[in-house]
Amino acid sequence: MAKKSGADKKDASGRTLVASNKKARHDYHIEDTFEAGLVLQGTEVKSLRLGRASLVDGFVDIDGGEAWLHGVHIPEYAQGTWTNHAARRKRKLLLHRLEIDKIERKVSEKGHTVVPLALYFVKGRAKVEIGLAKGKKSWDKRQAIAERTADREKQEAIGRRLKGMRD
Repeated sequence: MAKKSGADKKDASGRTLVASNKKARHDYHIEDTFEAGLVLQGTEVKSLRLGRASLVDGFVDIDGGEAWLHGVHIPEYAQGTWTNHAARRKRKLLLHRLEIDKIERKVSEKGHTVVPLALYFVKGRAKVEIGLAKGKKSWDKRQAIAERTADREKQEAIGRRLKGMRD
């Protein structure tokens, strides 16, 4: 049996995850999410099927009524020829007109931005989940870390109680 590619982990919704942006959920309050298609070249698709991509520096820009994905790194395909793609080129996002208009209205407000959250395949098509986000302040980040720590300690205490151990 042949070895599967790097992006072969399917979740319950049938998505094959290629890359996720964990830093975005740490740095921003995600207010709304959208699923958008991507306009890709052939070698980009092959590189994504190997599970190679980085969303860390990515952002979405609305220009001329179209949504564009900037800063996402999809490395060149190793077996590609002179037709290989540029690793950090801007890529067009496929969204409905109402979604683009909604995003454009929100981004015009102070403090809002659009960041990519996940890159995945659904039924063989490359999709990107983008989030309409508002930046967190440093105290928000510290508060979120404190809440996670408190929840973890609470779960550990419950587990110790169930096992009959003392606190």
